[in-house]
Formats: sequence, structure tokens, C-alpha cells
Amino acid sequence: MATVRREFHSPRSAEEVWSVLKRFDAVHELAKGFVTATRMESSGARVVTFANGAEVREWLVSADDAERRLVYAITDNPRYAHYNAVAQVFEDGGGSRFVWTVDFLPNEMAGLQAAAMDAGAAAMAKALA
Repeated sequence: MATVRREFHSPRSAEEVWSVLKRFDAVHELAKGFVTATRMESSGARVVTFANGAEVREWLVSADDAERRLVYAITDNPRYAHYNAVAQVFEDGGGSRFVWTVDFLPNEMAGLQAAAMDAGAAAMAKALA
């Protein structure tokens, strides 16, 4: 199983960053430019539209306020046999550290996944500056 991890520092407090991150229905506000829209379905899944026009359906697995940890999965995308993501916020000096980790199969998607996460992390870091 492949894993890609990205992290960045924000001058904002962990509580402030968590208040934005935990809004599962508003990832387009957190990752402006990388994500262009988020639509919630009656099933509870969010449909995320990316700047390149691609759409994915993501399912909330858990949102833990105490740990400031959000977990989501993609279960119905034929490109992935497995996809599980964790985004977590930690106190870090005068601000916070944002850590985003994705585990997925097939391993051959690593290059594409890393490039997407680079763009996503850059957009989130800018929004949280």
C-alpha cells in the first residue's frame, strides 16, 4: 500500500484551523483554487469538484474534536482499490501544524496522488496563512 504525506505550518491556532477543517461540506473554502465546489448528497457523501474538472465522492469516516482529526475515504472510484485519508491539526509554537496523510492502492497511483496533494496542500496553506 502506498502512502503520501504532506504537512505545513499555519500561523493560525490549532483550534482555528480545526474549525475550518472539520467542515466536511466546505472543503472548497479550505482549498480554494484546488477544489472548486463541494456538494453534499443525501447519502452523506460529499462530491468534490477539482480545478481540472474531476469529481470524487468522499465519505466521512470520523471527525474527532479532541484530536482535531478528520478521516475520510473514497469507496467507489475505479482508479483506487483502497483510499483512506487523515487530516489532523496540532499545536505548533505560535501556530499550528497541518498533517495530511493518504493511504491508497494501487501503488502505481503514487505520482499522481503526490502531485495532487502538493497542489492541495499549497492551496490550504495559502488559505490558512
